[in-house]
Amino acid sequence: MNKNILKIILICFGLFFLAACKHNAEKVDLLSGKLEAIKVKYAPDKRVALFNVEFEKEKETYLLKGESDLPEAVADLKEKLKAENINFIDSIHILPSKNLNGKTFGLVTISVANLRSNPKHSAELATQATLGTPVKVLKKEGNWSLIQTPDKYLAWVDDGGIIPMSSEEMSTWKSHPKIIYTNIVGSTYSEPDSQSQVVSDIVAGSILELLEEEKDFFKVKYPDDRIAFVIKNEAQLYDDWLKNTKPTAESLIATSKKLMGLPYLWGGTSTKGVDCSGFTKTVYFLNGMVIPRDASQQVNTGQLTDETKKFDQLQPGDLLFFGRKATDSTIEKVVHVGMWIGNNEFIHSSGKVRISSIDKNSPNFDSDNLNRYLRSKRIINSEDDALLNLIKTPVFKD
Repeated sequence: MNKNILKIILICFGLFFLAACKHNAEKVDLLSGKLEAIKVKYAPDKRVALFNVEFEKEKETYLLKGESDLPEAVADLKEKLKAENINFIDSIHILPSKNLNGKTFGLVTISVANLRSNPKHSAELATQATLGTPVKVLKKEGNWSLIQTPDKYLAWVDDGGIIPMSSEEMSTWKSHPKIIYTNIVGSTYSEPDSQSQVVSDIVAGSILELLEEEKDFFKVKYPDDRIAFVIKNEAQLYDDWLKNTKPTAESLIATSKKLMGLPYLWGGTSTKGVDCSGFTKTVYFLNGMVIPRDASQQVNTGQLTDETKKFDQLQPGDLLFFGRKATDSTIEKVVHVGMWIGNNEFIHSSGKVRISSIDKNSPNFDSDNLNRYLRSKRIINSEDDALLNLIKTPVFKD
């Protein structure tokens, strides 16, 4: 009799244990599903949105841990878990980090800052930012800062690349008059004399605070308070440039051809070197527009102009995208981009910035890219949240 009772107790305990395990497994699946749904909704592209959140079981509750710069996403996640009666402890770090002591903005203070995928110099070059670019600072690790550029790209920069600022300091900087450097490359000087000591190199698109004008030079101040002089005919007053700059077919072609022969650089987005999307991004930036960083992001902007190789539909300035078409088992993969310049030709960074043709009888015929052509998109005059017109969006001024 006692043995039978013991068997019944053991069976009941086993069934209870199995039911509890099943219940826990269901909760884990539910929580995993909620996390994935939030990530898809708020941070589908980890290059421009940060939602690194995971969980672990702790007794009768779940510990949420990780970090995010999207407080609305974290709030949404917690509301959904409460609605499912899931007990949790919130240990998610919301960025910007409190350890920054309010210095949650920054300015690039060198000609070209190399931004890395991880906080070390040996990490992949993810992108670049030119002198005077305002950035958001999210956190620090040693001598590196995780930043977000105006196109929302997330990457790491070492302390030599930026000057951290408070919101008030950034607003003050934006309120000051500025110049924009318009030559492809050049130098700034310690005196209003091109034979004086060089202060630094400088590249097209660099922004500096204007102090005064001295004959043929602009006297400027760097974000780190260095004083220098810029030759006037190599730069413009930023307000004048902004007022007169507009991405047109003619201006885009003219800018792109000034970069002919520029070396290919993976991650490059400056006139020191460009990859394919860095080239199109730089061309548009020098014509008053900030467009997304990568080809796979640029393809999702603008208006569709062609996807069947009807190139007579294209206008100069349209972006051509190349890659692998989707199949029943694989998704589309965009791997290259160039810009249409007319006469059956497009300009792109491939080895170096070059002009190629889709005409098989042309000496610069590009059969490889023609064979992997996907579609073309028009950026000029397109209304898109991912396209920043510097006249409408005050990136460098209030």
